[in-house]
Amino acid sequence: MMRSLGLAAGLLLAGCAATTAQTFPKPPSADAMVSQAGERPVPASPPAGQQWLYGSAEGAVASAQVYRSLAAYVRAIAISAAPHRQVVLAEGSTLAAPRFDDCGDKPLAAVFDADETLIWNLGAMRYFAEQHKDFDPATWDRWEKTGAGKAVAMPGVTDAIAVMRSAGVTVIVNTNRTAANAKGSEDTLRAAGLGEFKHGETLFLMGDTPDGASKDGRRALIASRYCVIAMGGDQLGDFAQGFNARELSVADRKMLATGEPIAGLWGRGWFLLPNPVYGPSIRGGFDDIFPSDKQWEPN
Repeated sequence: MMRSLGLAAGLLLAGCAATTAQTFPKPPSADAMVSQAGERPVPASPPAGQQWLYGSAEGAVASAQVYRSLAAYVRAIAISAAPHRQVVLAEGSTLAAPRFDDCGDKPLAAVFDADETLIWNLGAMRYFAEQHKDFDPATWDRWEKTGAGKAVAMPGVTDAIAVMRSAGVTVIVNTNRTAANAKGSEDTLRAAGLGEFKHGETLFLMGDTPDGASKDGRRALIASRYCVIAMGGDQLGDFAQGFNARELSVADRKMLATGEPIAGLWGRGWFLLPNPVYGPSIRGGFDDIFPSDKQWEPN
């Protein structure tokens, strides 16, 4: 998931207003003037997306709200006497024609992305913002190794995990953090108060299956061992790689996610967390976002 940060390059500050002849730039703050000679000054504030996601009451409420609904759904499914079905797409099926297999007697599980789904990467995201970077692979590699204690559980996560585990549901993480840094990710999840996760059992990482950043192979591996009754993520690729097909336009991708037959899955097995900071969702020009027949100008 974090590998998609580069897609957001140059867009995070798109909401900033352009100056006009009647406006003048403000003088730099004291914080912005402390950088060493030759370096770009530290920004006076984080990008707007980070302000909303990591700092606002609205961001905290949105996370807690999703996790409260998710935990209630998972518990209701877990205690139901009805036969259980996977919410992972069956092998060979597509988003246009999805199929979900019966679970038989497999143990129940709920599968989650890690970054900006279970944890907020506060340490790394502050560093990137202060350094005027959207993403840097070498820095992120160090973060995976040494970030334990500098990431926090998102609002509502710890209570939701407790509810799911008490209902007999195994909580599993499927993330694009790398297998080479498995110990660092285990340490980060533990330090955030989410309990123990073990690589290859309840923690699946990029490199565990041969399909790279696609999570489909890992989802299939998990579904071969467990009955996955819920999934949570902050990117559509956390549910099916088909959402990230390069040929999909912004409008087509939106239609695929919000139209039938996929629409009925949201809140009923698939749960999406908000992320206005990075990822495939942050793209599109004026014509992609705003319908041409809705153009307006003041008289």
